[in-house]
Amino acid sequence: MNKLILTILFTLISFKSFADKNMMIGSLGKAEEVNRTIKVIMYDNYYEPNSFNIKSGETIKFEVVNAGELVHEFNIANAMMHKKHQPEMEKMVENEILLANSIDKNKMKKMAKMDKSMGHTHSNSVLLEPNEKGDIVWKFENAMNIEIACNVPGHYQIGMIAKVDIK
Repeated sequence: MNKLILTILFTLISFKSFADKNMMIGSLGKAEEVNRTIKVIMYDNYYEPNSFNIKSGETIKFEVVNAGELVHEFNIANAMMHKKHQPEMEKMVENEILLANSIDKNKMKKMAKMDKSMGHTHSNSVLLEPNEKGDIVWKFENAMNIEIACNVPGHYQIGMIAKVDIK
């Protein structure tokens, strides 16, 4: 019996450590704490720059421009979180909120009243139509295993991912 309890405890502790390491992406930053600004251009299915070197604890303002012909997302997360977010994005396509080159923002607001995920109001993400601009201020404290990706259906799968190296 004691061996079983110890095994269960060890498993739970190991899982918690694994989960904590994989969920540590930082947090919404404050404008007055920005250490530097990085301009990001989203083209159809790639970012420029395609990698980021960030110091642990640094607060970055990302100024994001969609220079592509399609809707794109700039989402700060880890691979597991991106995979969990992708069905929300697919649901936005199914509900004709997210179209190839536009976002039906009226329908988005209406649907968000019934299903919060349809509002796409995540602090770690900006979803932009072609020629739109958006900003994210993000604090990379306790952040690891981060990547920046577009979760518009099919974009992540073809490699619209930027590497983030945190030192």
